[in-house]
Amino acid sequence: MKKPLPIGVEFFNKIRSNDYYYVDKTLFIKELIAKKGEVYLFTRPRRFGKTLTLDMLRCFFEEGSDPSLFEGLKIMEAGEKYTSMMGKYPVIFLTLKSAKAGDEKSAFEALRNEIAGEFDRHALVLESEALSEQNKKDFLRFRDRKPEPDEYKGSLKFLCECIKKATGRNTIILIDEYDVPLESSFYDGYYDHMVSFIRSLFEGALKTNAVLEFAVITGCLRIPKETYVSVLINLKNNSILTPDYGDYFGFTDYEVKAALELYGLSDKFEEVRSWYNGYDFGGKNIYNPWSIINYLNDHTTKDVDFPAPYWANTSSNSIVRDLIERADSDTKGEIERLIEGGSIEKPVHEDITYGEIYQKQDNLWNFLFFTGYLKKIAERYDEKGKCTYVTMTIPNWETEYIYRQKILNWFDEEIVKKADRSALFETMKKGDAEGFEHEINKLLTPSISYMDSYENFYHGFMVGILTGSNDFIIKSNRESGEGRSDILVRPVRMFDKAFVIELKTVKLEGRKPLTLEMMDAAAEEAIKQIDDRHYADSLLEEGYGNIGRYGISFFRKDCRVHYKDGY
Repeated sequence: MKKPLPIGVEFFNKIRSNDYYYVDKTLFIKELIAKKGEVYLFTRPRRFGKTLTLDMLRCFFEEGSDPSLFEGLKIMEAGEKYTSMMGKYPVIFLTLKSAKAGDEKSAFEALRNEIAGEFDRHALVLESEALSEQNKKDFLRFRDRKPEPDEYKGSLKFLCECIKKATGRNTIILIDEYDVPLESSFYDGYYDHMVSFIRSLFEGALKTNAVLEFAVITGCLRIPKETYVSVLINLKNNSILTPDYGDYFGFTDYEVKAALELYGLSDKFEEVRSWYNGYDFGGKNIYNPWSIINYLNDHTTKDVDFPAPYWANTSSNSIVRDLIERADSDTKGEIERLIEGGSIEKPVHEDITYGEIYQKQDNLWNFLFFTGYLKKIAERYDEKGKCTYVTMTIPNWETEYIYRQKILNWFDEEIVKKADRSALFETMKKGDAEGFEHEINKLLTPSISYMDSYENFYHGFMVGILTGSNDFIIKSNRESGEGRSDILVRPVRMFDKAFVIELKTVKLEGRKPLTLEMMDAAAEEAIKQIDDRHYADSLLEEGYGNIGRYGISFFRKDCRVHYKDGY
């Protein structure tokens, strides 16, 4: 029987209680217990199951947990040493993703609400005579959101101490997406204040806390000991480079094949592998779980028969965009190489912080690597056995979509924003093919292109550089005549000249060199297509009587422009 798929469901108890499809990752619990760490940090890209994993830990360890949630799962076969710990601990669970706010006040209010919610969840400790009256008053103040933000820095440690007095047991602390408020504060201008708050919160809860059993933290970037939370000397970092725990975040080949078989999609494995596979976590080959679940859902509940870039649409990618727009010419060349299917080798700095992102361009590659935009295909080590250089490439077709459709567009937008395009519009209006060609080539030179450049790239580029004039309205891929013209340029004044623009890319076969004759032939073919398919008909129907036709051919960062007047 096909189970419903947990689209947007991040909590273990809800998935198991409602019999959603679940890929069994419960042996993560066994490994965590066996390694006996005090404070763990797991860094993985977004949408790789971090929240679900933490909630699984909460459901397993927390007092009063429901054992039926784990029936039939692997942890129940791990032995008494591990199952005996089920339901034996008080647990504090915080998710900091709610602190992704546009201003400092809203962010701290979200954090205060999250912490207050945990006080409310543990309010039964107030019934204990072991708590003093002052303890109870302070507890109620935190629960009722009365203290100022600075007072919350010691709140988690205080909550642990109250729980210990009331129950006699140490507390497990689980903190999800610890770096979301750091990213948000960095982008919105209050980073230093947020770092100070999180540092103090973590110091009390995770270092100087004698009643802590253990803690697990998740995020996208590592907590650097030297520059961020130096107090966490007992922290065990587990990143995508660490060999342990590699297959607990994301799906393995076996898990993907099993899911496809269950939902009658076994024949789609190669398609799924090309689109969503390619991540290397601790030496394990991993698929993006968010994309796999959405792919299964779309192909079984909707009339969909093609893959989609699900992961690309789960974030604004704002910092990535900002980094890309600051890229120098060398970085642009390296991005071109990646899009062409090549690789780059870069030094790895696992302890990069948001505050250091703009200090040097290599930090861009570290950020892209640790957040899932690039994957490791090789690594080099220093004399101490530490990985210092990683060879990176684009993981899969889904991630390549981000580079082709988003990153390329961001570069082009930045070029257009900075360029003086007055000469471009003047030469176009005059029908000056040579001048128009010169202006287009000037803008092509700093743009991002790649070896297998295709018409969609040049189409977006041309629409971008032509948009923004007060004299023209640009229409892209409109139905006209016997097909779709690439671009229609409509003047605001009906008596001014309108234009139809058709684009062609030149493809080379084998080792054949590019010639001007090839470029000219493609440009002429574009004009012929305008005429043969009557692309100017819609302009004529609207009343424009003065129409010019441009045929433009492209090869990488060169173009050739031909023009015919009249229609």
